[in-house]
Formats: sequence, structure tokens, C-alpha cells
Amino acid sequence: MVEKTIDVTALGELLIDFTENGMSPQGNPLMEANPGGAPCNVLAILTRLGRKTAFIGKVGDDMFGNQLADTLVEVGISTAGLVKDKKVHTTLAFVHTFPDGDRDFSFYRNPGADVMLTKDEVNEELIRASRVFHFGSLSMTHTDCCEATKAALEIARDAGCIITFDPNLREPLWETLDDAKEAIAYGMSCCDVMKISDNEIIWFTGIEDFDAGVAKLFEMYPNIKLILLSMGRDGSSAYMDGIKVTVPPFLQENTIETTGAGDTFCGSVINGILNYGLDNLDEKKLRGILTFANAGASLITTRKGALRVMPGREEIEELVKSRA
Repeated sequence: MVEKTIDVTALGELLIDFTENGMSPQGNPLMEANPGGAPCNVLAILTRLGRKTAFIGKVGDDMFGNQLADTLVEVGISTAGLVKDKKVHTTLAFVHTFPDGDRDFSFYRNPGADVMLTKDEVNEELIRASRVFHFGSLSMTHTDCCEATKAALEIARDAGCIITFDPNLREPLWETLDDAKEAIAYGMSCCDVMKISDNEIIWFTGIEDFDAGVAKLFEMYPNIKLILLSMGRDGSSAYMDGIKVTVPPFLQENTIETTGAGDTFCGSVINGILNYGLDNLDEKKLRGILTFANAGASLITTRKGALRVMPGREEIEELVKSRA
């Protein structure tokens, strides 16, 4: 058995989020090139919380790919699994933010470098050395990266990793929603822990009652031990072994945008699992984990971008204490 020297390795998309940042004197929107990608956002908050992390994925061998690689080094995420593609450019996403902080995405990714990752480029040593392996559904939108994801999951299972999954549905990136549902179902069949949003669980199960929807998922995928439901302004819930814990959100007056909120929540929960162990969770521990995660998610909504500006432990704990 390989020594577990890495807390979390994640596989998936690393890209540039162009976010609105004011208007030019000519009246044109100004766009800021923020490093992003859900799996790396998850790793970024974990790194800020003191965890050792590594990323597996692909960027273009271009100015944006170099920016992203430098950013990972800057925030402390290992780039040992990062590959650069000389033929395909780094994936770009343009983010339009609505007045309530919600977003709409326009992707330049057909193809983008992240979907060109092949199974032969997956760094097996990183996965085997990890306590947790994390992934999402966007690494399964195209054939090559889907095969790479499945190969990584086989390695993670064989290595005894805790496998965590965030469906992170982005409808424009799928040929059809049936394709998305098939891939997400595969992800659910492989994971121990799943974070899913309120709109995603309704879409996937066709059930509007959250408790009933979660029960359906446990019935369909008995391998899942813990389901985390994020509900935006309604907080979050955790379901495990017949236990349900719901914690209210930390609503912000200073919310700018919600980019990275779900990823910050997800990474914070994984941190809690690393603290206690997946088999040692109870209602009290789950409540503490959700409270901490909700606070972290709240703080990231007050700043632009996510990967480079994650809150630290003291900042999160200070917000938690303000509710006590």
C-alpha cells in the first residue's frame, strides 16, 4: 500500500473565468481573467485550510495555461498532474452576473484543453498517495476525458481513497441532457460522498421534495454514504445513516457573485471528513461541518473569482462565532 502523503487529489477542468468588472469609458464591459474550474476551487479552499492537495488535468500551452499553472503554484496546489496541450487552447468561460449574484455562463470549449486529457496522462501515483479523490461531471463530456476520469476512478477505488463527487451540471456543455444524466449517474455509482444542489437533485430525480429525492438516490446508489444538499439561501443539509442535519446560511449584504460558493462549501465539507473520518460522523459533527462550510461559502460570495481568494480558517471561524 502506497503511503498517503496527499490529502486530496482532484481531476477535472481548470479554466479562465472572464468575469465582469465594470465598464470602459466607451461603454464596453470590462472582463477580468480569473483562474477557475470547480475541482481546483475545491482544492484551493482545502489548501487554505492546511491540506496537501494535487490536481490532475490539462490546459493549453498558451498564455492562459501558463497563468493557470502559475496560479496553482501560487496557492499551493501540486501541479505534478497538470499537462499542457500544444495544439488545443485553454478553456475559457465568460460569466454574466445578475443583480442577485446568480450567474450565466458562455463557454469556449469545443474543444478546450481540459477535455483533451487522456487516460494515459492520468498521474496514477498522485491518486494512490491520496486520502480523498474528488471529481465532477464536466470531465465526462467528451470521450478522451471521460475515459481518463473512469481510469482515475478505478485507481482511486483500488487505492482505498474516499471518493467525493459534485455533479456540477452545466447544461450548455452537454450534447443532450440525457448524456449529462448518464454521466452523472455513473459518477453517483462510483462515489462515497456526493455534494448536489437543490436544482440538480430535482432535475435528476424528478422529485421536488428534497427528503424524498435524497431517499431515492440512496436507494439507487447504495454505495453512497453521505449526501450533502446545498440550497443557496436556504442553507444546506447532510444525510447519512438515517440522520438529517440542516443548517441555515450566513446571508451576506455584501454579496457580489456566487461563483465558487458551492465549491467552497464542498471543499470545506471534505476538510471536515478528513478531520473526523467518514465512518466516525454523527449529528453533532455533521452540524459543525455544515456550519463551517456555509460560512466559507458565504465569504467567497463577497469577492470576485474564487481560486485565488479563498477565505482562511480564522476568517471562517470568526463568521461562525458571530452567530453564536
